[in-house]
Amino acid sequence: MNIDSIKNGFVIDHIKAGNSMQVYKYLNLGELVCPVAIIKNATSKKMGKKDIIKIDGNIELNLEVLGYINHDATVNVVKNGEIVEKKHLELPETVTDVIKCKNPRCITTTEQDIQHIFKLTDRENRVYRCIYCEAKAND
Repeated sequence: MNIDSIKNGFVIDHIKAGNSMQVYKYLNLGELVCPVAIIKNATSKKMGKKDIIKIDGNIELNLEVLGYINHDATVNVVKNGEIVEKKHLELPETVTDVIKCKNPRCITTTEQDIQHIFKLTDRENRVYRCIYCEAKAND
């Protein structure tokens, strides 16, 4: 398999095997006009198997969304063909418009223009709750 190296962009590494398409969807990578490569089930000493996404383009990468989906992933920033920075992700304290509140009585389900905002309430168990109604987010 031959995947070209990237000049300027990002390599999202250590994605849990099988989760790359979820990352692709939530980061809206299908809307990009630059090359995007998805490598699924790559061999990893650390994880056994992992997915990798390479983005060859100067884009805004939403680390909040990525941290929520896969906080164990790493993001390598590439400039002029060299890795210049490695970012380790954490669970974000809040996520906005990533999770939708399932509570039928929540204001977010009755009002159209209200953002769906969830706050991290239990880091160990990855529990997020709606800031309006306290409903627990479903993973």
